[in-house]
Amino acid sequence: MEIGTRYEPKDMEMKWYKKWLENGYFTPKGSGPKYSIVIPPPNITGRIHMGHALNITIQDILSRYKRMQGFDVLWLPGEDHAGIATQTAVEKYLNSQGKSKHDYSREEFLEIVWDWANKYRNEIKKQIMSIGASVDWTRERFTLDEGLSRAVRKVFVDLYKKGLIYKGKYIVNWCHRCGTVLSDEEVEYHEEEGALYHIKYPIKGEEDYLIIATTRPETMLGDTAVAVHPSDERYKKYIGKTAILPLVGRELPIIGDNYVDPSFGTGALKVTPAHDPNDYLIGQRHGLAFVEIFDEKIVINENGGRFKGLKADEARKAVVEELEAQGYLVKIEKLKHSVGRCYRCDTVVEPRLMDQWFVSMKPLAKRAIESVEKSEVRFVPERWKKVYLNWMYEIRDWCISRQLWWGHRIPVWQCQDCGHYNVSEDEPKVCEKCGSANLKQDEDVLDTWFSSALWPFSTMGWPEETEDLKRYYPTDVLVTGFDIIFFWVARMIMSGYEFMNEKPFTEVYIHQLVRDKHGRKMSKSLGNGIDPLEVIDEYGADPMRFTLAILAAQGRDLKLDVRFFDTYKKFANKIWNATRFVLMNLEDFEKIEIEKEDLKLADKWILSRLQKTIKKVTEALDDYDFNIAAGEIYNFFWDELCDWYIEAVKNRLKLEDRKVVQNVLVYVLDMSLRLLHPFMPFLTEELWTKLPTAGESIVIAEWPKTKDNLIDEKSEKRFEELMAIIRGIRNVRAEVNVPQSTKVDIYVKGKLNDEEQGYIKFLGNVSNVEFVSVRPQLCATAYVSLDVEAYVSLGTLIDVSSEVQRLKKKVEKLRTELEKFAKKLDDENFLKNAPEDIVEETKEKQRTFLEQISRIEQIIHDLEVHG
Repeated sequence: MEIGTRYEPKDMEMKWYKKWLENGYFTPKGSGPKYSIVIPPPNITGRIHMGHALNITIQDILSRYKRMQGFDVLWLPGEDHAGIATQTAVEKYLNSQGKSKHDYSREEFLEIVWDWANKYRNEIKKQIMSIGASVDWTRERFTLDEGLSRAVRKVFVDLYKKGLIYKGKYIVNWCHRCGTVLSDEEVEYHEEEGALYHIKYPIKGEEDYLIIATTRPETMLGDTAVAVHPSDERYKKYIGKTAILPLVGRELPIIGDNYVDPSFGTGALKVTPAHDPNDYLIGQRHGLAFVEIFDEKIVINENGGRFKGLKADEARKAVVEELEAQGYLVKIEKLKHSVGRCYRCDTVVEPRLMDQWFVSMKPLAKRAIESVEKSEVRFVPERWKKVYLNWMYEIRDWCISRQLWWGHRIPVWQCQDCGHYNVSEDEPKVCEKCGSANLKQDEDVLDTWFSSALWPFSTMGWPEETEDLKRYYPTDVLVTGFDIIFFWVARMIMSGYEFMNEKPFTEVYIHQLVRDKHGRKMSKSLGNGIDPLEVIDEYGADPMRFTLAILAAQGRDLKLDVRFFDTYKKFANKIWNATRFVLMNLEDFEKIEIEKEDLKLADKWILSRLQKTIKKVTEALDDYDFNIAAGEIYNFFWDELCDWYIEAVKNRLKLEDRKVVQNVLVYVLDMSLRLLHPFMPFLTEELWTKLPTAGESIVIAEWPKTKDNLIDEKSEKRFEELMAIIRGIRNVRAEVNVPQSTKVDIYVKGKLNDEEQGYIKFLGNVSNVEFVSVRPQLCATAYVSLDVEAYVSLGTLIDVSSEVQRLKKKVEKLRTELEKFAKKLDDENFLKNAPEDIVEETKEKQRTFLEQISRIEQIIHDLEVHG
């Protein structure tokens, strides 16, 4: 059966995906050993990015691999409603239309967001399909669908009844742009240029003063104390005295507290309990007043006196000017310090004292810590275990309320008559305490990660006791990025133990961060992002998937250059053309049982190499070494199967042992395509189904098993020696400018049988092999070992004298270039500052040049000594 002359991915990808869905290959059958994965649900805020593409590719490789091994695979898909992210995106869209969220009632706004959600859920589904993801779409879930909403309400109520959810006034992270609280994990800290303002705080009743250094002079309007370290000799005498707050006149007690760092600033600290988390704790310890100076827009309120109505940055400028005018400002120093910003909109986050809902995390963390300590849940690579545990040991309570409209509304109804909180899965009709019907539901919604934390079991039907939960929970592996270990992974582990009394997954594979070719993080501001959908459109899904897999080395970020996609599209073309060649030579194919005595050396070699490749690819996939697995199959298919075996047997396809060659080719190609299938599903399905031995679909074909009886070390060693001789002949030709198309004679010291001579003649374009006991004149060394020496006869092909002179000049030129590489590699600054790939490239060039110089010098020696 023939195929077209060119690999055209667009023609085949959706054709095959549609057939796979129609045949239900991605829906588990419920028999055999189970293997389950839940997809990290992408946000419904637009297009997937290259990080998603890597994540989906890795999960699909695992799912397809396990499916071929006979596992009952469930890969469960779905999307996340992404509270802040989605509401922000919709608000931006409304702003572009000249409208605002405030032009709508809550219900009207939510209708708009639901339309957005349905549109983008469908878009994301198409995008995931285009990558070739073998997810079971019949089980697709959404974090705001009715089933998951019910699970969220039940979890909230259960935790509340256990005393693990509470409402309290605490310092929280406030984003005034998004108009909501953020959890600690949603605040991203960056080193930024700032200033340290040194301010005099007078001592009451004395001519003395303390100098206090602060990065936020505007917050002094809310100061209620000055703190020093109790053992700081400079300030001991001030403890118990009173300072006067400049510009305001408020009396501030001077207290001793161990939190104060004597080495920072002046060692004296202004305490603003309502606007700093650490000051809040000091305030609680010492019973200080809490003075709030900002409203929800971070504008100074009435407690700011004459500065009322100013935004924070305006207030800073005005306060500093006034301090200077009144003689309180001592100096301003430049300072680099850490500034917290909203992870969604990059606005500076303001600590505020607010009434919010919290989850008490310490009781939930206990089993989640033990499970990872005891390796019930295992991180790959293992170094992420320590990162996870360090965070869990210091876990703080989780603020779960968000001042948004889009999300799971908090299932709490406060009685407007007695103030009681009615917490219920279903809307109560009357207050459970006083019987009043005057109830009002909390306006806030839950943090997006609250519902995401339940994803492994809520998606399978919990709180119902479903068949899916019995069979597929706990899942086998979670594939995710390191940036959401705290947001998501930790909370899923805690939730799994709390509500299922079981871990949610056995292994957590933390994949790489996709960076640009220079190692920079991809971002809109740098304009260095690579759109996976555009890559698929230009190169095809399979080359993109293979590129991501072969670069996915454990524990190292992935540096992506668009040139790589072209490289692996060439690989896809190579696979296509090799298969086409085989198919064109199968018109009289008859499957036969091959006897070992029928096999020639090349057959034994390729069959042995295939068995070792099967073993290595299988072991690499079991160990999550996707780059090693991809590299093994790439090297086998391109170098060994295409460049050596197929070339070696072309002439045999015209001879009497054609049937043996056909059967070896079909078997090796069949197994190779199966090994490739998890990486390149579309291409392999298209080609595999054309083979005379093909079954219904490669998706459900059996994964190759190693046949130990086909491993033949002796044949491998001998054929590889012949390959080395042929390479040597080709290298000599290249160095002395004898075209590969020109036949040459060779001399051999040692033994070669007729079959071995045949390979050398055919693949090395050799006309005559002459056996000698003494090395002849006018020849160049092609290969030397203990058993065999091979020399290329050059006497009639070159002018020896002029060729020696030319080669010497070439060596001089190569040495000049080599010195440049050596100089770079001896430079510590280059090694320290140059990108890793540039250093490796320089080392590789140095190795290549050294090898070439060695080869040429050998030829010069041969021609001068034996000329």
